[in-house]
Amino acid sequence: MAKSLQEQLLGAGLVDKKKVNKLKAEKLQHKQKVKKGKVVDQSDAQRQAELKRQREEKAAKDKALNLERQRELEQKAIQGQIRQMIMQNRINKQDGDIAYHFTDHKKVKKLYISQGMHDDLTKGRLAIVALDGAYEFIPEPVAVKISERDAECILVCNNRVDTVEDEEDPYADFQIPDDLMW
Repeated sequence: MAKSLQEQLLGAGLVDKKKVNKLKAEKLQHKQKVKKGKVVDQSDAQRQAELKRQREEKAAKDKALNLERQRELEQKAIQGQIRQMIMQNRINKQDGDIAYHFTDHKKVKKLYISQGMHDDLTKGRLAIVALDGAYEFIPEPVAVKISERDAECILVCNNRVDTVEDEEDPYADFQIPDDLMW
């Protein structure tokens, strides 16, 4: 059986018995300190730093994902509120022979409505909203509440205009005909 290096050095007389015992004691103490976590060698420190960095990256990634999910849930809740407001406050469309033109995402759309609805739309008392590919009419106060949540849902919402007389208006003497359609 081959002797250990320590025994070989002791046998050759290069090391004495006291030195061997001292090295064994130091080695045992080092093992105990490492076991208890008191001594951290260089590779352990690097590994711990890497693990800490990975945990921080994972926590940041999880936080970003949670924020994204929360935004999606809030958006779904807002869309649900808008849908409910439209369904509760919609006004039945009165078919008529007057064509009302409006834009829906860069496309010109046309609805045939009655004269009363046309007047209400032009004076700002009614608004047109898109819901599930159909167009609904709702009162202007409801349209304002919806536009606070999502302005893209409102397709037509004219501002209420009270006739204000401008004293310096050069065209004040010329009245706009009631039957003017564009």
